[in-house]
Amino acid sequence: MADDDLSDAPPSRERVPSLARRRRWRVVRLLAIVVILACACLAAALVWQFYVTAPWTRDGRVRVQVASVAPQVSGQITELRVSDNQTVAKGDVLYVIDPVDFDIAIATAQAELENREADLQVKRTQAARREALTTLSTSVEEKQQYAGTAKIAEAALASAKAQLHQARVNRGRTEVRSPVNGRVTNLLLRAGDYAAAGTVNVAVIDTDSFWIDGYFEETKLAHIHVGDAAKAELLGYSALIDGRVESITLGISNANASPSTQGLPNVDPVYTWVRLAQRVPVRIRIERVPDGVTLVAGMNATVSVGEPGAHGGTFWKTLRDRFTGPSASSGQERVSGAAAR
Repeated sequence: MADDDLSDAPPSRERVPSLARRRRWRVVRLLAIVVILACACLAAALVWQFYVTAPWTRDGRVRVQVASVAPQVSGQITELRVSDNQTVAKGDVLYVIDPVDFDIAIATAQAELENREADLQVKRTQAARREALTTLSTSVEEKQQYAGTAKIAEAALASAKAQLHQARVNRGRTEVRSPVNGRVTNLLLRAGDYAAAGTVNVAVIDTDSFWIDGYFEETKLAHIHVGDAAKAELLGYSALIDGRVESITLGISNANASPSTQGLPNVDPVYTWVRLAQRVPVRIRIERVPDGVTLVAGMNATVSVGEPGAHGGTFWKTLRDRFTGPSASSGQERVSGAAAR
């Protein structure tokens, strides 16, 4: 009877708070687990958005146009007026070719011109004299011969004038000038070297032509459009370069497109399960270079496209619409965009 009375007795006051405390801790643990899972999902979404779909890349390069200067006439270099890494303006003389032979050519052409002028004067006088005679003193055929001789002399004079003009042009070409504003680079030329016509011997970096190529993965191209604002950070500088997307390359090399036997395509039979995203060059026009930043072709750059945070807002909007459906604001934006177009 005593045992039955003890088992039927209500719980003591000490056990009631203990059970309530356990329930509260259980709820707290469940809430903590839910919060941790939510944070993990949020972090995974942010990492996916930042590393996979956000339009940025660390694979960027500074590019520039290089003017390859070659003389238009041949000769020995008598004067070198620039040094390596010297800044030059468009039209500045880089070096001078020995002009002696070209001065002689001008003198020869001038003498030939004077000779042809005197010959033309004589031929015209003879033709005019024959033309004034009647057919009793000369024949029609002889008149035609003298008139034709005068025409030939006129043509010879025109040729002599052209040769003199060409000689003077070649004389001016002995001063080889820079075609662009820029800086001489890798100069290996020296006075006394022989310059051959058409052979490049000076390279000038066009300082007005710098741009940046960003090699973006194909998974990020959907968020890149011509005209988008862009930022670039060089590896050696912390200041950001302002730019704008100028163009997107429409083709890259395909190894499977190279011809093989009988001109047939050479297709690699090995197909990997892991597909790496192709990288597509995007050209960034530079609009502002911060003070103290020196652009050098070949420098590494980290390139991001779009205003800061704009892509993140689009990402969350797309994620929200995927679960809740397109919002009214999205519909209004589509209508206004269609009306604008």
